[in-house]
Amino acid sequence: GDRVLLCKRAIEPRYGKWTLPAGFMELGETMAQGAARETAEEAGAEVEMGAFFSAMSIPRVGQVHVFYLARLLHDRFDPGHETIEARLFTEDEIPWDELAFRTVRETLLRFFADRKAGAFGLHCVDIE
Repeated sequence: GDRVLLCKRAIEPRYGKWTLPAGFMELGETMAQGAARETAEEAGAEVEMGAFFSAMSIPRVGQVHVFYLARLLHDRFDPGHETIEARLFTEDEIPWDELAFRTVRETLLRFFADRKAGAFGLHCVDIE
């Protein structure tokens, strides 16, 4: 729809800040499986996985953050222990100044721009 799912972090780093559901992959799972698992663990949300959407490379910390599009199967959430709150936001409601990570901000900006353009692309970004 016109809303995105964000989670308020109950862990460091960036305790109390908002993020897209995300986390580290486990051995034996694909990127998409990891994204679906983290969404279930952090937000208690059931999703239908969509297309790979963005890769954010952060060389200074040796990480690559990847994000997928997904469709919620319902709007009932049961956040796990790493999340204070999970909720849906329209673009105008996004707490831009309270986002946990630049990779989340950059991904959301591209998501809303693509949605306005009527087509979702694949975004690869280097964050210095």
